[in-house]
Amino acid sequence: MYSISDYQGYFLKFLEQKNNIKEPKNLYEPISYILNLGGKRLRPTLVLLTAEIFGTSYKNALDAALAIEVFHNFSLIHDDIMDDAPLRRGKETVHEKWDINTGILSGDAMLINAYQLFENYEGDTFKELAMLFTKTAIEVCEGQQYDIDFETRDDVTITEYIKMIEYKTAVLVGAAMQMGAIIADADSSCKSSIYNFGRLLGLAFQLQDDYLDAFGDPETFGKQLGGDIIENKKTFLYLKSLEFASAEEQKQLRGLFSLTPENSDEKIATVKYLFEKTGAKEAARSAIEEYTNKAFALLDTIDIADNKKQILKVFGQQLMNRNV
Repeated sequence: MYSISDYQGYFLKFLEQKNNIKEPKNLYEPISYILNLGGKRLRPTLVLLTAEIFGTSYKNALDAALAIEVFHNFSLIHDDIMDDAPLRRGKETVHEKWDINTGILSGDAMLINAYQLFENYEGDTFKELAMLFTKTAIEVCEGQQYDIDFETRDDVTITEYIKMIEYKTAVLVGAAMQMGAIIADADSSCKSSIYNFGRLLGLAFQLQDDYLDAFGDPETFGKQLGGDIIENKKTFLYLKSLEFASAEEQKQLRGLFSLTPENSDEKIATVKYLFEKTGAKEAARSAIEEYTNKAFALLDTIDIADNKKQILKVFGQQLMNRNV
């Protein structure tokens, strides 16, 4: 087994080899651009790490890891268009740097490229990877639709919100880990358990992302701070704040989230104040820890060596305490 940073390095080297600009350049330059923007490389790293945890070389998992990363970045291009987001990882989003049509088409090509990468696997492995990927891809789309629907609803519940982030974010983390297990030909119980471990970590990861959107360091976060507040996103922080707030505070918060989206420092500051005053900020931190601990409890039931479990626990702890 290697370190997590080693797996990240192996993936980045493979990405560099594969990330070539072809003709027509206006299709492939935006793809190369977003893939080179950086990011945590969480999902591809998990594919490689999990493959080795279940007994095969990370080299056998590189194509699946790249497929996951290409798909993830495809979804980011389209999400940024829908959110009219100006920044991604501290740089211009694809539709801002080029235009919306370019973002749509380049994103479409990335989705197809992701499927192509699975063609490098044979027989049952290909079939199992493709089936998992198809299931996951449609769930991500469903999660995005839930997210859009919530923008015009005033009755979103915490349960519905957790389902939305599970589909939009967590299932892809679970799928990344299950793909590593599939490539290593792990037994069905291990495949299922490692998927759910990843899914729970993915929930903690997204809750942390929501938290950092409001309370992160703008120098390290890489995205526009307060973007969810600007866009009136009904995040865990918002929903918990409503749950804990007084009638007057509820009225104030609903009023702020009924305004046309605009980059207002005053709105961001007021909402963050309410998140803190009502206890929603603390509740978010508790929820992040809860889902991380659920993942660790599940990990203890998986039939792998203790040193391998420890690597995954360190990874989960790093996610829970990250600031980017």
